[in-house]
Amino acid sequence: MEDNHIGAEFDRAAIDQKVREALPFTHRYHNRFHLEMPFGLINDPNGLVEKDGVTHIFYQWNPLGVEHKHKSWAHTTTRDFVHYTVPELAMWPSDAHDKDGCYSGCGLVENGDVRVLYTCNAKDENGVRTPAQRFGTLMKDGTVRKDEIIIPTNAEGYTGHFRDPYVFYRHGERYLVLGAQRENETGTVLVYHENAASKAWEPCGEISTKYKDFGYMWECPNLLRFGNYDVLMFCPQGLEAREYKYQSRYQCGYLAGHLSLESMELMHGRFQELDKGFDFYAPQVYNNQGRHILFGWIGMPDEDAYPTKEHGWVHSLTMPRVLTLRQGKIFSQPAKELRALRIAESAVDLDATETQSVRASLAEGAEALIDITFGKAQSVTYTLAYGLERVTIHYDRPSQTVTIDRSGMKRGGKGTRTFKLFTDQNLSLQLFVDKTVVEAFFEHGEEVATFNVFPEKHILPELVIESDAPMENVTGRVWELDAYQYR
Repeated sequence: MEDNHIGAEFDRAAIDQKVREALPFTHRYHNRFHLEMPFGLINDPNGLVEKDGVTHIFYQWNPLGVEHKHKSWAHTTTRDFVHYTVPELAMWPSDAHDKDGCYSGCGLVENGDVRVLYTCNAKDENGVRTPAQRFGTLMKDGTVRKDEIIIPTNAEGYTGHFRDPYVFYRHGERYLVLGAQRENETGTVLVYHENAASKAWEPCGEISTKYKDFGYMWECPNLLRFGNYDVLMFCPQGLEAREYKYQSRYQCGYLAGHLSLESMELMHGRFQELDKGFDFYAPQVYNNQGRHILFGWIGMPDEDAYPTKEHGWVHSLTMPRVLTLRQGKIFSQPAKELRALRIAESAVDLDATETQSVRASLAEGAEALIDITFGKAQSVTYTLAYGLERVTIHYDRPSQTVTIDRSGMKRGGKGTRTFKLFTDQNLSLQLFVDKTVVEAFFEHGEEVATFNVFPEKHILPELVIESDAPMENVTGRVWELDAYQYR
């Protein structure tokens, strides 16, 4: 769809004032501990970087509506993932290079400045796009000054779907990865290297993998280093759903192994998904005090089952997750700073033996840490009950599968997601339940599932744990969680 922004109204002062006046949130669908906006559409987290103990979080935002148009960047900062500056409009379509959108990109610190590298999107009268990769610098007034274009268009042999630069470092030199689509409509990732003498960014070619025909586009690449291991994270579009994987419209996952920048070959294991929920896409990872911290978009491209659009806003970002790599598998866990959200006096302990049912009332924002020793139980179901509406998370021991079912909700997306999770005698689940978002961490982050729920009525949820035979032991704790604070 043509999305020409020349002439679009971007009154930054008025937009920022409107955001300030809307905080704190009051609508029952606005979340407590997930970043979102009071109006407009947000999607990909961008420009994540830490400078002097401050994390800068940019993200895609359309302040003019709830459609995927007018792609701009919002900006907020935090020192502790609990207190945030009031989000502001930082960058928006403003010239011939990015008139059709300031698309995704990364952040870095250079010469003491916070800089961003993003994809400019411009289309001609025939809808043919010219993607350019451009640096910008965060200024004192909170806006991004648009600077040099380092890659003026898509490389030969690739379509205009050529975007989402992510800078990484090797042996003191700078490189970047770009998501791309070949002219035969298959996805790939390209690498560019900065020539130290000329400062020009020179193409190194594609990263060679075992996945030659794996979707029609690879978006949002991240190239990470865990010790001696490399991880290429990306979002392939166009994969066919299978019994236990690829069940969302688009996927996000990674290949772990060893990358040679000389041969441009990644020796890797199988492609693994980062999140098994309904609503997770376009993650970005940055380094925070030696930790790999991920933010993702709680949403899905081309999906429309989000009732908050009726109220003028849509989508959120995930909580910050710390990534670790163990035996070729990424584990994701909520950042420890989020424990500060726990309201201590609200804590309720769970401790039951030889039981088939445990119940706990949840607040509007809640965290539940639950450990089960199965005993005789062969299946366990966790239910989030909103009156007569419900979401279930079912674990079946014989098949070693988890099934998440939203069919019991009246509004929003429905359906099921099923995936493998191997356990023996015990199952650990950490649930974060916000007003319309659930983030579920299984087995200490071995698997994660993110999804939206939109209760029809304003009813506080109840967590019900039931089994087909007595569970030997159920222990845990439930807290009410405070809301993010904006200043």
